[in-house]
Amino acid sequence: MLIKRTLLLAIAALTTAVANVRAQELPEYLMEIGAGGGVVGYLGDFNGSITKNLQPAATIVGRYNINSYMAVKLQLAYGKMKGSSEKVKTYYPDYSDKVYTFSNPIGALVAAYEYNLVPYGTGREYRGAKRLAPYLSLGLEANYIRVNGEQKSNVFTMSIPLGIGLKYKLGERANIGLEWAMHFSLSDKLDGVKDPYGIKSSGLFKNTDCYSSLMITATYSFNAKCRTCHNEDE
Repeated sequence: MLIKRTLLLAIAALTTAVANVRAQELPEYLMEIGAGGGVVGYLGDFNGSITKNLQPAATIVGRYNINSYMAVKLQLAYGKMKGSSEKVKTYYPDYSDKVYTFSNPIGALVAAYEYNLVPYGTGREYRGAKRLAPYLSLGLEANYIRVNGEQKSNVFTMSIPLGIGLKYKLGERANIGLEWAMHFSLSDKLDGVKDPYGIKSSGLFKNTDCYSSLMITATYSFNAKCRTCHNEDE
């Protein structure tokens, strides 16, 4: 029994050592690029539910990993916002006797800062890091909306996206992510209608629209960090 236990302990120690050596050989990658898809949903004067009229969306994403806790993301996304005044309980003077509907394509260019709540990654430079890491995201976004309502127009505006997500490292270079975000627009014309209440207001976020997004992405890591250049301990 003693010999058997000794052998088992030796095998376990050897397996751990090999795994540690392998982990130490894995490089840290500075860059990621990938794509994904999901849904977006309009929230504003004609809709107050984050689960109503969700529309498909697609995205391309690039990420620069500052370290295992912080990253900067650049994202290009495209989707559609859809809604109607038909079942809205709020009284709008211009739409009391007629129904307003819209289906507006929206494009977004997002620059965001991400903070991982636990260190993310694998390898020697990620000592103690996890393959699965939740994170918070805050950024600035430029929007283009093609209004297809009663008065067709192009709307250019800015939004502030605030998100929460999960990252999971499938392998040395493969990553998947899931992110839900609220995009607080500086415009009241995401639906094509400005101030349907007929009441003038002022302030940064008074009488403005917003939208939500839920995205799944897959990214590929590249551009390995030079350990020698960063004076890593052996």
